[in-house]
Amino acid sequence: MGKKWTMASIPDQCGRVAVVTGANTGLGYETAKALAEHGASVVLAVRNVEKGEQAAACMPGDVTVQALDLTSLDSVRTAAAALRSRLDRIDLLINNAGVMYTPKQTTADGFEMQFGTNHLGHFALTGLLLDLMLPVPGSRVVTVSSTGHRIQAAIHFDDLHWKRSYSRVAAYGQSKLTNLMFTYELQRRLAAHGTTVAVAAHPGVSNTDLIRHTPAALRLPVTWLAPLITQTPAMGALPTLRAATDPGAFGGQYYGPGGRNEIKGHPRLVTSSPESYEVAVQQRLWAVSEDLTGVKFPVLQPQHNSVPSGSAITI
Repeated sequence: MGKKWTMASIPDQCGRVAVVTGANTGLGYETAKALAEHGASVVLAVRNVEKGEQAAACMPGDVTVQALDLTSLDSVRTAAAALRSRLDRIDLLINNAGVMYTPKQTTADGFEMQFGTNHLGHFALTGLLLDLMLPVPGSRVVTVSSTGHRIQAAIHFDDLHWKRSYSRVAAYGQSKLTNLMFTYELQRRLAAHGTTVAVAAHPGVSNTDLIRHTPAALRLPVTWLAPLITQTPAMGALPTLRAATDPGAFGGQYYGPGGRNEIKGHPRLVTSSPESYEVAVQQRLWAVSEDLTGVKFPVLQPQHNSVPSGSAITI
C-alpha cells in the first residue's frame, strides 16, 4: 500500500493565489487554512463577510475576504468583478460552498436552491474568472461533489427546478451530479489549452453543519452515529486539497476518501457513477447552464475525439 496522503503532503504553495468559496466554516475553512499554511495567498469567498473576517483572522499569511452569495447571480457578477480588479492571476479556484437537503425554496433568480447554489452559482463564477486562470501553468478548477451524486440522481431537464414535485434528497443528488458533469465537460474543453485543468473531489461523510437540513426522520440517528460514521472537516478537506495541489493529479480525475465505501480515510483516486460520464448529457447541461446564468465561457473547444470524460490529462 502506498504512503497515505496527508496535510504534510501538500507542496509549497508560495506564489500561488487561491479563491475558495464557502471558506468561513467546515470543509472550506480547513481547505483555505491548509493552503494558507503552505504559503498560498488565499481569498475567502463567503456569503457572511463578518464570519469570513473571523475565519481569516485564524489563518496565517495573506488571507483576505470577498463577499459572494452564490444564490444570487448579481452577487456572483459583483464578486467576480471585484476579484478581477484586485487579482492579476488565479492559480486555484475551489468551488467548495454548498447546501444540502434544503426545504423547497428558490434562489434570488428563481432557481431551485440546491441546483442554483451548488451548480449554477459556481458555473457562473468559474466562467467569469476563467480567463484569469488560462495563462497560468498548473492552474486548477476544483469542484466539490458528494457520494450523494449516486442517490436518486439524474438531471431532470424537464423540471430542473422541481416545480411539479420536490424531493430534497433527489434535488441534492441532481446538484452533486451536475458538479461532476460540469467538471468533466470543462476538462474536455480545457484540454487543448494545456494550462488550466478541472478536477473533482468529495469529502466522504464529514461532520459539518451541512447536516442541519437532514430530514427529521434521519436527523437523530445521524447525530447519534456521527462519531462512528463521520470524519473531521480537516480529514474531509484532504480530497479537495489533493485535487488542488498533488503534482500527480490529472485533469478529469475525481478524489475521495480511501476507506470502505469512500466514507472516511485518506484521499485516493475514485470513480463516479456511470451516469456522470454521459457526454451528451454533459453537453446539454453546459448549454442549459449558459442559458440560465447568461455566462459564456472563454472560447474553449471540446476535444471529443481525443479526451474522453474522466480520462487522465497530465498537468
